[in-house]
Amino acid sequence: MKKQTDNPNLQVEIGGLTFPNPVGLAAGFDKNAVLIEELAALGFGSIEIGTVTPKGQPGNEQPRLFRLKADNGLINRMGFNNEGVEAALKRLKKVKDKRIIIGGNIGKNKITPNEKAEEDYLICFNTLFDHVNYFTVNVSSPNTPGLRELQDKAPLTNLLHLIQNENNLKDRPKPIFLKIAPDLTNEQLDDIIDIVKETKITGVIATNTTVSRAGLKTPETQIEAIGNGGLSGRPLTSRSTEIIKYLYEQSGRTMKIIGVGGIHSAQDALDKLEAGACMVQLYTGFVYEGPGLITKINKAVEKNRKKLNTLAP
Repeated sequence: MKKQTDNPNLQVEIGGLTFPNPVGLAAGFDKNAVLIEELAALGFGSIEIGTVTPKGQPGNEQPRLFRLKADNGLINRMGFNNEGVEAALKRLKKVKDKRIIIGGNIGKNKITPNEKAEEDYLICFNTLFDHVNYFTVNVSSPNTPGLRELQDKAPLTNLLHLIQNENNLKDRPKPIFLKIAPDLTNEQLDDIIDIVKETKITGVIATNTTVSRAGLKTPETQIEAIGNGGLSGRPLTSRSTEIIKYLYEQSGRTMKIIGVGGIHSAQDALDKLEAGACMVQLYTGFVYEGPGLITKINKAVEKNRKKLNTLAP
């Protein structure tokens, strides 16, 4: 029986990579590259591991993951808990199915000061290079102190230049994406467009979790008791789509964008694709809706393929 992932009508090409379908698993679910083949078997067109840091670190104190059932959301303050890049590398080497598109989401250790952050990113980049298909530079998690300061124009441009220069030294450079926060202003998004053009990275993943708590149904007392962390899921649906549309339109409809944030239905995914995304990724929607959501999105994409092709950058 032909798999949905073998359907040529669902293939998406970005940065020289051909994804078997446009539904990927977002970073954060398989931080340590433990379940790549199992997750791919559910129908995902790509699996993004991480965020991976040079050294293993425990992350923030538990409890650090909270389900907001009334909002179909999650708040997490994991803090890049992972076993380190070498542990991820060992598991990547054991992946038997070489057809699986794997992304490496890379970050810095908590104890690494921002002025030395580039060293951490380059360590992860070079260590994983031969065993992932693309990279995502994560400077947008709200759960590592000071990390989002790297989104400012000067440090971000410098960081991406360094990684891209390293990439260009390779025989076959890999696509590089930048994952951005949903809390950026339009002026900051304009900077992102300029930075992507200047550094010539492949594109953007929009968006990470938000620090906003606006419009939640969950009682305020419960939200206050939970405390800090990044909010994902349904509360992020509209904002992430707005950012995708803004980036796409302001870049002259040329930016390659992977849409993520609050995708709980096939329509949510179509909205992001129609706004300008080439692909989507799931995390919280996958938690709430289950693996059947992957199939629903792919069926909807195939049904609307002609319309979506006219929108693709």
